[in-house]
Amino acid sequence: MKFEISVLDHSKTNTLQQVIDQKTKPLGALGKLENLALQLALIQQSLPLKLQSPLLLIFAGDHGINRHQLSIAPSQVTTEMVRNFLAGGAAANCFCRSAGVALKVVDCGILTDLPEQPGLIKQRLGAGTDDFSLQRAMSPQQAQQGLELGYQLARQQLQSGYDVLLLGEMGIANTSSAAALLCAATDIPLYSCVGFGTGISPEQYQRKVSLIQLALSRPYAKDPVSLLAEFGGFEIAQLTGAILGGASQRSPVLIDGFIVTVAAILACQLNPACRDYLIFAHQGAETGHRAALTQLQASPLLDLSLRLGEGTGAVLAWPLLQAAQSFFNDMASFQSAAVTNVVQP
Repeated sequence: MKFEISVLDHSKTNTLQQVIDQKTKPLGALGKLENLALQLALIQQSLPLKLQSPLLLIFAGDHGINRHQLSIAPSQVTTEMVRNFLAGGAAANCFCRSAGVALKVVDCGILTDLPEQPGLIKQRLGAGTDDFSLQRAMSPQQAQQGLELGYQLARQQLQSGYDVLLLGEMGIANTSSAAALLCAATDIPLYSCVGFGTGISPEQYQRKVSLIQLALSRPYAKDPVSLLAEFGGFEIAQLTGAILGGASQRSPVLIDGFIVTVAAILACQLNPACRDYLIFAHQGAETGHRAALTQLQASPLLDLSLRLGEGTGAVLAWPLLQAAQSFFNDMASFQSAAVTNVVQP
């Protein structure tokens, strides 16, 4: 399957930048919000900017490598947290309610197959991946299927009326998978990729490093589908596809934390055109997140020392997109406000 994405048209960059520069403020005074407004205007290619229906998709999956107890929690907590999302009790739910963001959960392959219910999208590739320290996490066919499912889901949701895609994840031990993927996909040193996750002990951390080293020592192909099959999670495969799907619909895609940023690296390797549609919500506390953002030459909007996942950083950044839209659309220009004698460099 080809992941078709339109290359972003930058021909109006200078014109749009002049609109921003003529607002009633010193040149560049709104900092990253100005860059954000320009990116949104280039993505939409029409004025005024109109972003009003955000959707958070939380992709959930379990990881066989957690049989080695690489997390503070057992794997059944993934299912318990999915139930919590559906009941409205998680941090992501609280932030979505306060920010006016819709939320849906995608079961990509958690241990327990939950019954159909509102807010749950079932796209199960299995009941958790295999232990990637000992064998391939999933088959290449499952990895490809995960990409295609995520791609089509993002397109369907955006075609149904949502206009901004926020991406989060839930999966006990998925920082292990993301660290292995980051190291394998980029050749960033392992110790720059592996962190303490949700707060593991030094002993657990050393075990985590050793198991990832063991996995990386076997031969593997370097293309994204093969890497997902070797080291990935069902939720990471579908996240990668969703990033491509969002970009294919010319939608801004708001990237959350470490795991989603690693999925973004893989998505950009599959189709580099998607990069211009990505907005990076925050710099998280996980060790590998900074390295992953640097790999993508990304400048995150926030730095709140978050290490929760769930799309929480993406939802917290959503009001900044609203603010960028508001000043771009509604802030007076020097001419319209009859403000004179302002010397711009």
